[in-house]
Amino acid sequence: MNCSEIILLAIALSIDACVVSFSYGLCIEKRKRINALLLALTTGFFQSLMPVIGYLFTDIIRTFIQPYSKWLVFLIFIYLGINFILDSLKPNKFKKLCLDLKTLLLIGIATSIDAFSAGISLSLTSSPMMFSIIAIGLITFIDSILGYSLGVYMKSLKAKYLEIIGGIILIGLALNSLF
Repeated sequence: MNCSEIILLAIALSIDACVVSFSYGLCIEKRKRINALLLALTTGFFQSLMPVIGYLFTDIIRTFIQPYSKWLVFLIFIYLGINFILDSLKPNKFKKLCLDLKTLLLIGIATSIDAFSAGISLSLTSSPMMFSIIAIGLITFIDSILGYSLGVYMKSLKAKYLEIIGGIILIGLALNSLF
């Protein structure tokens, strides 16, 4: 792949992270800048790491994980989407929508499964790995910040409905991962 193709690949890979960040931007009330940064760093890091793993272990991993990757992404996004919706239905004093370490790790893994597969493709096409890693991570970081910011901007709607919309978006991503 040449540099422009790698940049287009990076943009395509970053879409899931952007959408997930948008969903969280709609719902999180406190520490907006820190949460935006945490999401962007997590998704950018995992989007950079997964192609390396795919690149290094192309033959071994493709055989064992590739058949199940869609289901893994599906299960993680379903879990996150249902949590969004359930949190929206709780009374405010019991609401606990936050970006803890477990949630960040799940988001990082779920949004980067495609990047793992891209790493296999990068290996098979002898693409420049360092440029690929930097482009994928940086573009994902930027798209995640943009998605989160857009979600925060759209908060003028009632929070309960936004959380349900965020959950539906995540469930939609889960279903989309199967096709």
